[in-house]
Amino acid sequence: MKNKIENFTLQALEDPKFITTARATYEQNGIAKSWEIVKAHDSVAILIYHIQMDAFILVQQFRPAVYLNNDNGLTVELCAGIVDKKLSLAEIAREEIEEECGYDVPLEKIEKITSFYTSVGFAGSRQTLYYAEVDESMKISEGGGVDGELIEVITLPVREAEALIFDENIAKTPGLMFAFLWWKNR
Repeated sequence: MKNKIENFTLQALEDPKFITTARATYEQNGIAKSWEIVKAHDSVAILIYHIQMDAFILVQQFRPAVYLNNDNGLTVELCAGIVDKKLSLAEIAREEIEEECGYDVPLEKIEKITSFYTSVGFAGSRQTLYYAEVDESMKISEGGGVDGELIEVITLPVREAEALIFDENIAKTPGLMFAFLWWKNR
């Protein structure tokens, strides 16, 4: 993925669309405390297995928050999206598979694995993890996201998944690593 970032700056957040920042104040065992938090949308993520290729379909994209820490900002992730519409979680997962990766997967072929909380130190959003199998007959587009998202669809042979988990040079999400371990132990 071509990734040339210029003029990167941080500014105060005004009129946020996807998150709200706040200071939580509370008492814990009689002691006054406070904590900075981010209220963010819950999300879905999907481990996509391509049957004919014996490979996972993943996405690589630029994440500004990661850029602050690695001067690259590119992450390898599961196909995922926020829960921001009045659809079931599985329906949102289905939409994300089509938008980001270009596969039309029937709803009944999207299997829930589990859900968990992410970014627990400051956000505590819930992510629901799904699994779907695809083949070339289901491919309807090249994917890449919508609304100007810069998403590159990547194919990772199953035999390379464990190496990716432990490659510290590749920015990746805990959900991706968990999904690979689920796959290995299922």
